[in-house]
Amino acid sequence: MNTEKLRKLNAQITKCELCPRLAQYIRQVGQDKVRRFANEQYWARPLPSWGDPNARLLIVGLAPAAHGGNRTGRMFTGDSSGDWLARAMHETGFASMPTSRSRDDGLVLKDAYITAAVRCAPPDNKPLPSELRNCSQYLISELKLLDKVRVVLALGKIGFDAYCRAVGAKGLSFGHGARHQVDGKTLLASYHPSRQNTNTGKLTWPMWLRIFKTASAIIEKQR
Repeated sequence: MNTEKLRKLNAQITKCELCPRLAQYIRQVGQDKVRRFANEQYWARPLPSWGDPNARLLIVGLAPAAHGGNRTGRMFTGDSSGDWLARAMHETGFASMPTSRSRDDGLVLKDAYITAAVRCAPPDNKPLPSELRNCSQYLISELKLLDKVRVVLALGKIGFDAYCRAVGAKGLSFGHGARHQVDGKTLLASYHPSRQNTNTGKLTWPMWLRIFKTASAIIEKQR
């Protein structure tokens, strides 16, 4: 039953136009495109969440990338962040393959579900407080339906804060590798696998993979 409710919620999300600035921006990006994707049809709508409805791992990102998820129609798909995520998830048993290129590439998530603080790509990757508030209703609804979740992995401070607001958790500090107990779940924090972090060495591959190994170990311990 929750699977069908999640499907209906995702259908609602893709039609959302609560944030005029974001709605206009993603449509404009889809029209203007970039040279390397000039021949592709952009999704250019709010993105649905995706994964295993019975997941014990929930990943909360920031927002779709303008030429990643906003192009492909799937979160963490079609850009370097998506490949970092898919590779780590594949190495720790949460994904069927180590790359995430398109909606129809055959990637299947195992025991994991991916969502985000904001469902539309924001200009400069910076959603407004009002846009975060508008989108929070969807995360709150998902959390009620994803009743098997035991570990929440928040990618970046915006994702971390969005989850904390959704569950009413206050006073929790963000930092890579931070670990908190919230409502019977383990909340893990990680730097976001953006190029800004991975190209500068702020987030290294061993740091990144360790987070997923920690999530896997926590889940296995609770079996």
